[in-house]
Amino acid sequence: MLKKLFLAVLFTSSSLAAQDYFFKKFHPFNSDIPSPEAFLGYPIGEHHTRHDLIVAYLTKLAETSDRASIYEYGRTHEGRKLVILTVTSPENHKNLEQIKTQHLQFVDPAKNANNYDEVPIFVNLGYNVHGNEPSSSEAALLMAYTLTASNNPEILNYLNNGVIFIDPTINPDGRDRHTQWANMYQGSPMVADPQDAEHNEYWPRGRTNHYWFDLNRDWLLGINPESRGKLTWYHEWYPNVVTDFHEMGSQSSYFFEPMKDNASLNPIMPKENYVELNNLFGNYFAKALDSIGSFYFSKEVFDGTYPGYGSSYPDLQGGLALLFEQASSRGHKQTTAFGEITFPFTIRNQYTSSVATVKAAIENKAYLRKYQQNFFKSALGNASKSRIKGYTFKDEHDPNRVKAFVDKLLLHKIDVYKSGEQFVVPTQQPQYRMVQTMFETYEKYRDSVYYDASAWSVANFYNMKYKATSSLNLGEKVVSTSDLIQATSVPKSEYAYIIDYDDYNAVAALNFLQSKGLVVSASFKPFTAKTTAGNKSFNYGALVIPVSLQKKDSNDVFKLIQEVQNRFEVPTYAAHTGYNAAGIDLGSRYVDALTKPKAAMLIGNGVRSYEAGEVWHLLDTRVGMPITKIPMRNLGWANLDKYNTLVMVSGSYDLSEKQQDKIKDWVGKGNTLVTIGTASKWAIDKKLVAEEFTEKEKDTTKAVVRKPYVNAPENLGKESVGGAIFRVDLDVTHPLAFGYHDASIPVYKNNSVWISPSKNEYATVAKYSKNPHIDGFITKENMEDKLKPSASLIVSKLGSGRVILFADNPNFRGSWYGTNRLFLNALFLGNKIEIPE
Repeated sequence: MLKKLFLAVLFTSSSLAAQDYFFKKFHPFNSDIPSPEAFLGYPIGEHHTRHDLIVAYLTKLAETSDRASIYEYGRTHEGRKLVILTVTSPENHKNLEQIKTQHLQFVDPAKNANNYDEVPIFVNLGYNVHGNEPSSSEAALLMAYTLTASNNPEILNYLNNGVIFIDPTINPDGRDRHTQWANMYQGSPMVADPQDAEHNEYWPRGRTNHYWFDLNRDWLLGINPESRGKLTWYHEWYPNVVTDFHEMGSQSSYFFEPMKDNASLNPIMPKENYVELNNLFGNYFAKALDSIGSFYFSKEVFDGTYPGYGSSYPDLQGGLALLFEQASSRGHKQTTAFGEITFPFTIRNQYTSSVATVKAAIENKAYLRKYQQNFFKSALGNASKSRIKGYTFKDEHDPNRVKAFVDKLLLHKIDVYKSGEQFVVPTQQPQYRMVQTMFETYEKYRDSVYYDASAWSVANFYNMKYKATSSLNLGEKVVSTSDLIQATSVPKSEYAYIIDYDDYNAVAALNFLQSKGLVVSASFKPFTAKTTAGNKSFNYGALVIPVSLQKKDSNDVFKLIQEVQNRFEVPTYAAHTGYNAAGIDLGSRYVDALTKPKAAMLIGNGVRSYEAGEVWHLLDTRVGMPITKIPMRNLGWANLDKYNTLVMVSGSYDLSEKQQDKIKDWVGKGNTLVTIGTASKWAIDKKLVAEEFTEKEKDTTKAVVRKPYVNAPENLGKESVGGAIFRVDLDVTHPLAFGYHDASIPVYKNNSVWISPSKNEYATVAKYSKNPHIDGFITKENMEDKLKPSASLIVSKLGSGRVILFADNPNFRGSWYGTNRLFLNALFLGNKIEIPE
């Protein structure tokens, strides 16, 4: 027994000694609490730690320490746990609900709490939102151990005066994808050569989540379970300080805030946030990193203009969001211009900044609390000064799209009301700044180069027709979307059923019925049918399910129709006659049976994984339709004849002439190629289609004006379209536009693909309007010379098939409900498009 005890003490002490590189200053540690090395069996930094081991270690800390508890706030697409370790003093832990109640009084503008220095400050340490930026999750383990095991007076002071929420891995699916790669190629001895496989992940790499979404852009959009779970937790606790730890290129150093100036002309976050608070905390980070000899920079490159980052969203909730960027070892050790950068070195910088964050928060807790209180009070004050008292919106044609938008508003705790047929969002509410984020549009900016998008008015993402109003009739408050749609059950018919194609979920209903073996037709002209609910007018694309023509009996058909209506809440009607009250009859040649799409998509090196993931996610989660993902390396021998639709998203397609001919021949047989963004440019460049780009001849007579070299990045950067919203004129009679009523819709552009309208007068489906600007930055030259003369969507004939060319991305970040239909129509109706000669 003594021998075992001696060995345990020896192992623990040697473990601590090995990890003193990180936390030597915080001795003594409680020997009853296992260190990360003791638990994992290797020192932090020796290997990349799997997410399940991270969760297991934090669970162990919660079991062995009276300072900690663990909470699961969700699961990833792949089923991995999303957890937060809450660490504070044992006394605070016993009274955590009471402390939470006291804390939330500072968030409520109706309350006037003034015990600023008495309530422990809430700090959320968030790590590893990009899976292949792994150093921060290792630092999270060190931070969790320090806070639960250290008996150093400095740490005890932090615990007495703060509640620290450690979110060790915001993106577990991406992290484990990268962890597997880095550990799989780890050498012994380690290989520092940047060309080694360890430092060069294969597509799609570990940055993104399961569906290849960048979760650091998803705080505002809330598309993925990782983000939705975190947002739900966030609005329960409203932490005062939130960290967002990242990595950047190996040749760099370390970045902390203050950031580059916000590019908005009048940022909606208080100036106190990005000037005073950021500089206050910056002094702490500088001092901490100076103490370990690390170099760093601030006020460059990164900006918090887009409100959907982990380093910007909390700024709109009365907190202080802090970005950190560490030069990455991209593995365990890599050669740089300054020697070798190691994994432990990167971890230490992240750990040091974590401690400095807690220190700064504790020492300024009264200031932070008063700031958060003033934030929500000033929201009401700002709203009262505005002539806009609210926004109204509705769309009687598409209740499920409206429902999705209301769900987004409620996710961010925005108050929504239902008044008659319209919804009302008042500006006089604590979340006024989020209301601004959802509805306001801008055309003037203080900067012209953005780290991300320059437009994010989410109402436009949903093609929501909304109006600002100076008078309100609120109606009844909406607390849930579960009962927003009251679909009347369809009665049984022996003749036909009709589904209104205007509804967002109609495509999912179509796919479901086709997958169950029913033949479904679409109407290529409007009509008014005599239904059991009375005469009903149907738009282009209405789905017709003839009962007597199915291979299933009428009872089985009815059961499927009921299931569709219950599952997708789509407006569905029964008809007992094909003789319509107006327009074409149900047996018209304009009511054509649809072919079930058999779709494939090229993925792999050169393909933009974000856009590929958006397609995959849309079809998986909203339509329930499988799509075959063909790696580029397999294209040479892949049998394309198994599919009738092929999707190519943006990318640099380095295809051989033989591979190009393979695609061209396949389309020519009568199939459909759908291209997005730079894939459309590729199709035109390679002359698959006889379309052209919008070009303006350069004036060669003008003398070249000499400019300062240092300004080159800014001058050239503003020429790109980083992300803005424009209006297009849509041909609503075209099959790609079925389901739309309004010929004017918003689209999202974040590329420089300028396609000329087709010379075929029937082939341009969407063209930018005469006054296209809705929201975001674009240079005058790009607007006048490139955007306005261009088309957003055209169809080009190729043999017996067609190429559908999207200049813009209709599925951007899984959020463009307003243009998803264009893409889905390309899949489900594409082969019905005949292009007149």
